Amino acid sequence: MTFTDQEVAYLSAQPIARFATVGPEEQPDVVPVAVEFDGTFFWVGGTGQTVLATRKMRNVRGGRSKVALVFDDIVSVEPFVARSLRVYGVADGPFERSGMVGPGHFLRIAPTVSWSWNLDGEPVGDTWYEARRTVHG
Repeated sequence: MTFTDQEVAYLSAQPIARFATVGPEEQPDVVPVAVEFDGTFFWVGGTGQTVLATRKMRNVRGGRSKVALVFDDIVSVEPFVARSLRVYGVADGPFERSGMVGPGHFLRIAPTVSWSWNLDGEPVGDTWYEARRTVHG
């Protein structure tokens, strides 16, 4: 399966996500990153040689390729309206390419499972938002 048109529109409108990798001591590390989605893969990286020394790059290059991305926002507090899309995936690279931040080194993330909820932007009701789970092939 793949992302719905609504999910793709949300991803396109949310260029910043939280990106999680796992370090050599099995310590999760999460950082905000600029993300591009090309319809198949997510791309995370940056310009210059210093990006190659970042923890996210070291973790993936060290063989810890399972990663997670979270795109989310709060549309309103009163009434409470939250939206989100979470992605588990497998990262590889880095690859040299030109991205939204310019030419540089980027990790390519193939989604494996995703969950989205309330992309319509409805106020929360008596129960929390129901999630849509998708397994990507």
